[in-house]
Amino acid sequence: METEILSPTSEHIAVAAAALRQGQLVAMPTETVYGLAGNGLDEQAVASIFAAKERPRFDPLILHLPAGVTLEELQGWLVDVSAFTPTARAWLGSLIDTFWPGPLTLVLPKCPTVPDLVSSGLPTVALRVPAHPVAQALLQAVQTPLAAPSANRFGRISPTSAQAVAAELGGRIPYILDGGACAVGLESTVLKLSPEGIPTLLRPGGIPLEALEAHLGLPIHLAPEQAPGVPEAPGRLSSHYAPGKPLWLLPTAFAQLQPGDWQQIQHLATGHSHLGILSFAADPQALLNHLSRHWPGVLFSVECLGSDPNTAARALFASLRRLDEGDATLLLAEPPPLSTGLGYAMMDRLRRASSLWNPPLSWPS
Repeated sequence: METEILSPTSEHIAVAAAALRQGQLVAMPTETVYGLAGNGLDEQAVASIFAAKERPRFDPLILHLPAGVTLEELQGWLVDVSAFTPTARAWLGSLIDTFWPGPLTLVLPKCPTVPDLVSSGLPTVALRVPAHPVAQALLQAVQTPLAAPSANRFGRISPTSAQAVAAELGGRIPYILDGGACAVGLESTVLKLSPEGIPTLLRPGGIPLEALEAHLGLPIHLAPEQAPGVPEAPGRLSSHYAPGKPLWLLPTAFAQLQPGDWQQIQHLATGHSHLGILSFAADPQALLNHLSRHWPGVLFSVECLGSDPNTAARALFASLRRLDEGDATLLLAEPPPLSTGLGYAMMDRLRRASSLWNPPLSWPS
């Protein structure tokens, strides 16, 4: 199959919508990452998403909806919140009114109209309203909820450009709508709300946890990391967002490493003469000079995200992809400078991206 990258003209939106109505798949931009869209109420189309991504069927999908959808419209069609308390229902409506469209996914009890394959057999379904104008134009044109996980092979680095989608899924899907680089760069925050109104964070993402807590006026529970059974949301597996090359997540920034830390890294990296560096520093040349002083004779490919969390999050996946496609044979990543907000979400991505590779580092406390 030949994959065609389309500019988001009205004519091309119509072509993509027609393909979706015929059960085909289309990659579409959202403000978070590019999604691999298919008719979310057509089980065969949903099965095609799993096949194209090589995604296991126990990992549920998110249904994407057009802007302006109300809780009243969702009730009895996609979700059943009839058992929700008045307080829980009020909070749910408030979350929808405040954070949709945007990078917030809500996990709610589902109706039988939602195929079990979408929810991996769970009694809940994940819903979100993307803010990207191209995604919204496509949703308005196709007039059906679109299941749209990230448009990459399962477990790989999420794509934030049409070119990254082509590198991942070229030859597997007919169309990619090119909406430019994603504005947020991280997947949506996934929040589950119980009928009693208990909120649980299933995945950190583009909406900071602190913003949701401030809006609701109460603390949000964190889902256990290794919960048994089917994950309740995508992005919950221990290994995800991963490059093809080994990636080590350091305990601190390079500038804060002690002599013993350097010795341990250098010993473990023996045999690698070209290293890829993902840093939150602002000055690539200053970082390169620092690395070269401690590690003479080694080549470095450096990607500096900077300390601003919004800018860093927007560039995270694209930078990681460039390092993975470059000449380095081992990748080293600094942790984000902030442990809250988008820093918390970026740390989640880097921890999962490195989980298969991280060596048994024994840093001093």
